Amino acid sequence: MFLSLFISLMFLLNPFALFVYLNPIMEDLSPYDFFKVLFKATLISFIIFIIFSLFGKLIFSHVLHISIHAFRIFGGAVIFAMALTYIILGKQSLITLRGSLDDLASEIAMPFLVGAATISVCILIGEKFSPATSVILITLALATNYLMIVLLYYIKTKIPSKALRIAFNKVLVYSLRINGFFIGAIGVNMIIQGIKNTFK
Repeated sequence: MFLSLFISLMFLLNPFALFVYLNPIMEDLSPYDFFKVLFKATLISFIIFIIFSLFGKLIFSHVLHISIHAFRIFGGAVIFAMALTYIILGKQSLITLRGSLDDLASEIAMPFLVGAATISVCILIGEKFSPATSVILITLALATNYLMIVLLYYIKTKIPSKALRIAFNKVLVYSLRINGFFIGAIGVNMIIQGIKNTFK
């Protein structure tokens, strides 16, 4: 269960897609500024994920008065739609980020790392595991996501020729589309589980 939820969260975080999203920023920022912004975005996401893994059910039932299963169904529908855009449009589905350095971290965190789907998975993590285990799992996922983007960044900067850089970018776009199939499957599964639990 630990490994399956870790993999699910990684697919939703999608470091390959995020790397493609962040390419315009990489061209404009120094490596130090880029990694600083990415770290802040990761930290913001970590705080939000931990809050929902520990208090998600309480927030939905007593504060928002929304069924958590309804939220899972909605989250599944959102990531299913997102997966379709990845598959059909590829890189054209991605949005160029704009703004000051102070705004970039929150802009990266909220649309691309934190969403209905990742929050739903974090709530599920909180239901299945103890608080300590939940923190460990979420930390591992976000750290892995961060390190994969750093690795891809250094691979890209070390590519010697323009032709190879173009080929590298194409591979990333292809992986984005392939990943879309897995993300879509996770979305459908969330919808199915939400419907099942609603009618139990």
